[in-house]
Amino acid sequence: MSRISTSTRWVAALVVIIALAPVPAGNFTVSLLNEIGISALVALGLILLTGVGGAISFGQAAFVGIAAYASAWLTTAQGMSPWAGLVFALLLTGLSALVIGMLTLRLGGHFLALSTIAWGLSIAMLFGNIEGLGRHTGLSNIPAISIGSWSLIDPHHMYYLVWVIVGLAFLFSRNLLNSRPGRAIRGLRGGSTLLASVGADAYRIRLSLFVIAALLAGIAGWLYAHMNRFVSPSPFDVHASIEYLLMAVAGGLGSLLGALVGSGVVLVLKNALQDVLPLLTDQAGQLDAIAFALLFILLLHFARSGLMGFVLRWWRRRAHARPQSSQPLDVGPGVTPLPERPKPEKGSRILSVQSAVKRFGGLVAVNDVSFDVQAGEILGLIGPNGAGKSTMFNLLTRTLPMSSGKVDFLGRDISSMRQLDVARLGLARTFQHVKLRPHMNLLDNVALGAHARVRAGMLQAGLRLNRQEEQQIRLEAMRQLERIGLADRAHEMAGSLPLGTQRILEIARALAADPVLLVLDEPAAGLRRKEKVDLGDLLRKLRADGVTILIVEHDMDFVMKLVDRLVVMNFGSKLIEGVPAVVRADERVQAAYLGGAA
Repeated sequence: MSRISTSTRWVAALVVIIALAPVPAGNFTVSLLNEIGISALVALGLILLTGVGGAISFGQAAFVGIAAYASAWLTTAQGMSPWAGLVFALLLTGLSALVIGMLTLRLGGHFLALSTIAWGLSIAMLFGNIEGLGRHTGLSNIPAISIGSWSLIDPHHMYYLVWVIVGLAFLFSRNLLNSRPGRAIRGLRGGSTLLASVGADAYRIRLSLFVIAALLAGIAGWLYAHMNRFVSPSPFDVHASIEYLLMAVAGGLGSLLGALVGSGVVLVLKNALQDVLPLLTDQAGQLDAIAFALLFILLLHFARSGLMGFVLRWWRRRAHARPQSSQPLDVGPGVTPLPERPKPEKGSRILSVQSAVKRFGGLVAVNDVSFDVQAGEILGLIGPNGAGKSTMFNLLTRTLPMSSGKVDFLGRDISSMRQLDVARLGLARTFQHVKLRPHMNLLDNVALGAHARVRAGMLQAGLRLNRQEEQQIRLEAMRQLERIGLADRAHEMAGSLPLGTQRILEIARALAADPVLLVLDEPAAGLRRKEKVDLGDLLRKLRADGVTILIVEHDMDFVMKLVDRLVVMNFGSKLIEGVPAVVRADERVQAAYLGGAA
């Protein structure tokens, strides 16, 4: 039995269990299962936002409350249908998330987490101080959801609506993560520089993800309001947000199923404590909070990957114990390759640096440097440590702003462009310190490089409206893996590769962008002799295929045997430019770089 079919059997078994669960159960058990499903929606959003995207939020309960109050007010005060309430709730929740996200997501780190606490507190307080929302008393007599003439007031009837929505939300999230925007989402933890290098906007991706997580919380709020038929401020404060985060952590932030597992464990444990603690003490409420605080601390110490983390580790050990077979890429018949950008004529100028200067306060790191790159060549930018070549590299790729000077690429002034816009023009790069996503396989890491060549967004991806595009991306990624000799390892995790292979994989990711100019930042750093030989052979092969390469490197011997021309820098200035033989014979280069020996 193949691994894919085994996974399908587990999913099918889970669906059957969920479908049959309410048949023998009483109203209390079914109501608890409904609460687990509703909470799983919020936890699912947190897994996408926090577990995958790396942005911690302590305010998701506020979005649950916004949707719950929005639908409750519309259906009680305005007498409209709960389905109209759903539309209104999602619109208001999405707009709130968009505004809050635009104000807070640029903060990053612990400042972002603190800001989520602030707006989580303020929104819950707002509910309790608006007369039209019942102040702290809340809103009651909220109508139950109806489908035609069939009312879902009974928990058994409500159960199937809740879990169908949960199933659709999980399917949407799974489709999203296995797509063009999903690879960018999984790349968020690699930093904005990594995403900008493939033409992706990290801020917009994080903002879209923030809104999606809020909308999942909004659907949960709508279900909560019409299932309980009463809302008040207390279930939507920061304490509830922490509980939702605990569910995501307990289940496992690295797995979508962790949302379901975590919400089930936390709510079952919460109900058990509420039954047991009153038998032991009169202060059960305080001990309840202490018990959950201890659970959170224990999870952070001993099970950071959550319960699903144990399951996934067992699954991987089981998979490694079985004989491994290569998995051929199935993209379906008749898939057309991604269109390629026209290549400039060989020998034409594609990049021109004119009097580039970069100052850091009183330090001049790059001082009046000028040179050109011609189509079809390999140009080396070299120099001893501290020569300014890495700073020059960052100016070319727009990672750093220039103090003065100009850089033209394909006839356009890119001196003030954003890094991601330059990448979209056809300037692809690698990194001195390898930036791969270790928990993504080789195919997905390379496919990330093709991000700017296609256009499908998150909604299209979640609804699987991007199938043709995804097949084209996968075909391109496999083509580049074949180009570097790693096609037979396409489904391995990138983190398992040795450093030399990781550097070559980064080149494949850059090639997937269909670049006009490939810029390599010290690709030979840390490589053994055999790995350097293999890298040199690959770069010569790329040059023969018409790829233009600018290589910034410290290893003089490696570069001399590879490049067509050299630009030598020292103390931030250009020392000499020419063919390798001329550069090697220059006395200034010998003194600055070779210690006086040719």
